[in-house]
Amino acid sequence: MAKSMISVEQAETLIAQQIKPTQIINCSLGNAVGQVLRTEVCAERDEPPFDRVMMDGIATHHGAFNKGRRRYGVQAVQAAGEPPQQLKSDDACIEVMTGAVLPTGCDCVIPVEDIEISEGHAELRDGVTPKAGQFIHRRGSDRPRGTRVLEAGTLLGATEVAVLAAAGQASVPVARRPRISVISTGDELVDPGRPIAPYQVRRSNPYGIVAALSVAGFTDIHSAHLPDEPVVMRREIEAQLSQSEVLVLSGGVSMGKHDHVPAIMDAMGVTVHFHCVAQRPGKPLWFGTGPDGQLVFALPGNPVSVLVCLYRYVLPALEHMLGKTSGLLERVKLADAVEFAAKLTWFLPIRLRASTDGQLQAQPNPPNTSGDLTSLAGTDGFVGLAAEKKQFPEGYVAPLFRWRPPAMARTGHVKHD
Repeated sequence: MAKSMISVEQAETLIAQQIKPTQIINCSLGNAVGQVLRTEVCAERDEPPFDRVMMDGIATHHGAFNKGRRRYGVQAVQAAGEPPQQLKSDDACIEVMTGAVLPTGCDCVIPVEDIEISEGHAELRDGVTPKAGQFIHRRGSDRPRGTRVLEAGTLLGATEVAVLAAAGQASVPVARRPRISVISTGDELVDPGRPIAPYQVRRSNPYGIVAALSVAGFTDIHSAHLPDEPVVMRREIEAQLSQSEVLVLSGGVSMGKHDHVPAIMDAMGVTVHFHCVAQRPGKPLWFGTGPDGQLVFALPGNPVSVLVCLYRYVLPALEHMLGKTSGLLERVKLADAVEFAAKLTWFLPIRLRASTDGQLQAQPNPPNTSGDLTSLAGTDGFVGLAAEKKQFPEGYVAPLFRWRPPAMARTGHVKHD
């Protein structure tokens, strides 16, 4: 199975079978943004926890209005955060502020714009007809105490952190993010800022990989570059594998004389689960597991292939490790027809645009080759086009994989050797 080409769906399944959840750690509320919740959270109290005033104005007993009263003596003021006061008579009212507890004996709130207050009395304006129960947010009307407000697997953004605070959670159990090593290989690669020969190319893959991981919230990342020397490669890869839970390599994974990665993995005792997926770009993708269950992704060296494989397989696997709840796969319509003769799943870069009727469409933006990294600038992601088809008409609906998913980002320190 390791040497035979498998489908995209088979690759997904084989990866999923090897994933083990990371440890659970306790996280303070102030550091919870971008973390994945590992337990359900329930409402601490009824929501709201008391009959809550919804408007600035006065609170009174509606029965007095029914008897013809339109002028009330102002008995007191009820501010937010104070214990409830007691209405002493039907001809009285209590001034109330938004968010205050409803005074005892009151069943109606009349907004400040519907009254005139003068010399200790509040009088209804002409035409104002209050109703019993108006502008009162009843206790438990949103949800009763003990109701689940967040599920395990939720990615915590600003809204979720606010919900946690409202539920009284000063800290929560979250998934510990794995340590990740990113290794590029190849004698032809030169770091940005260093002198470069005409026959060399810039080392861009690890910078793109680390950036994508950082945006997705992974902060414990080590990045290194190795020459095409098997002895050096094995020593350094073995060292990184022993210190990491996920290893991501780029380059050296195809069938050439200098593609040493598969043989090195075999010599290290890394179990190969597949090598070659029926897709373009990224067909030489290699996946295995280390002696301690580490996930090892060896991505092809061409930069478009690297990013496609990263977003299609690596990032979803990392989210799975964290126990993140899988959302619905986003789908989008092609803005133009395309053709693809090869019997491979085609991952086609696209730009998103809105049609005249407001629907999101994917404008095809195919690169010249899988080495055409610059063509990805300005694209929004890629779509997956089924291997069983050759022609994809305008309006064809395809799964969308965004470069920049709508998720909270965290940045961390990355050590480059």
